[in-house]
Amino acid sequence: MSTFHREGSLEGFKGIFIVLFVLFLGLAMASTLCAQNWRNLLPGAEGARSMWDGVRTAVYTVISQLS
Repeated sequence: MSTFHREGSLEGFKGIFIVLFVLFLGLAMASTLCAQNWRNLLPGAEGARSMWDGVRTAVYTVISQLS
């Protein structure tokens, strides 16, 4: 039973991560197309060097705030 519970929570984490990643990636790409600084829009991404790292950092920041 505990193994099932861990797998279920891992699936939930993956789902939340994917949804937030796609949402933040779209925001960063739209900001780039509009010549805006996307790093200021994403929480925790201020020091990121690439868009992928910044989006991943922002997603982990938001997820840590949820739990």
